[in-house]
Amino acid sequence: MTCLNRRDLGLLVLRAGTGAVLMAHGAQKLFGCFGGVGLEGTAAAMEHMGFRPGKQSAIAAGLGEMGGGALLVVGLATPAAGAAAAGAMAGAVSVHAPAGFFAQGGGFEYPAFLGFTAAAIGLAGAGRYSLDHATDHLLDQPWTVALAFLGSAVAAAAVVGRRAKAQAEAEVETFD
Repeated sequence: MTCLNRRDLGLLVLRAGTGAVLMAHGAQKLFGCFGGVGLEGTAAAMEHMGFRPGKQSAIAAGLGEMGGGALLVVGLATPAAGAAAAGAMAGAVSVHAPAGFFAQGGGFEYPAFLGFTAAAIGLAGAGRYSLDHATDHLLDQPWTVALAFLGSAVAAAAVVGRRAKAQAEAEVETFD
């Protein structure tokens, strides 16, 4: 009989907790659950924050959070799940960055923590108590780690960069 592995048990707890928080956060955006504003409200907020088009941005953020979180909970396609969630959180960090670091002042502490945690899980792997392990790591190969994180980084940089450019252009228009 095999004893429980503490490292794998710790990864399970970390995956489940982080994934559940991300799922709830995404469900607020997509469906209005847990006091969220739903897709239309999130789309309007995304437009206001400079993410255009707002509806597609809301869908992408919600799916990155909810889908990435769900996959983290069960430990399936863990590199892609961690990368997707981290990419979504990069967008949130860009919104909160002007307010500084700490969450109590509206800063980026919370989305950064979720993003770094999701990324760490994606890099470390899901552990023994996961669907990745049960499927013989079919969706958790070294090449999937590289591809998932590269794709997420490129997408996040493009989205955040496009938002920054639009904000800079809006500021110039304001001063004209």
